[in-house]
Amino acid sequence: MFDIYFIYSVIVYPILYIFPAYAANGAPVLFGGGKTPLDFGKKLKGKRIFGNNKTLRGTIAGIMCGVAAGAIESIFPQLAFMLPVAIMLSIGAIAGDLAGSFAKRRTNIKSGAKMPILDQYGFYVFALMFTFWLGNMPGLYGMIFITLLTGILHISTNIGAHLLKLKSVPW
Repeated sequence: MFDIYFIYSVIVYPILYIFPAYAANGAPVLFGGGKTPLDFGKKLKGKRIFGNNKTLRGTIAGIMCGVAAGAIESIFPQLAFMLPVAIMLSIGAIAGDLAGSFAKRRTNIKSGAKMPILDQYGFYVFALMFTFWLGNMPGLYGMIFITLLTGILHISTNIGAHLLKLKSVPW
């Protein structure tokens, strides 16, 4: 029914490609926290820039985990190009998450509150924007697959993190 090329190009390669962004986005939940908010408590027009939930430690942990994932992938000859891609995916994923937090503060949405679409896809869109110029992106069907997968994974991993008491809210 499906040949090996289809499975690789539509499922396997897209997952391997986006995985550093997933690692960067998830790592702050596991390794973040800390006492130093990324915005150092500063305000812009009377509102916090990011809030207390975006910390220096979480930002660094996210980027480091994403880059580490790409470094491991780049060991394999078919993915030798992944280290620079992983660096940009990781920075983009963190930037997207921070942009979402910034947007929430500007629209008076409390830290940790839901903002559908932005919560699920902000990191993903920024990660892809940061890597577009490097090439090697999955094809159309692969992009459709990882876009759907990202939404499903975001919901399920956040529920799991909440059940494990790693997050105070399940979104």
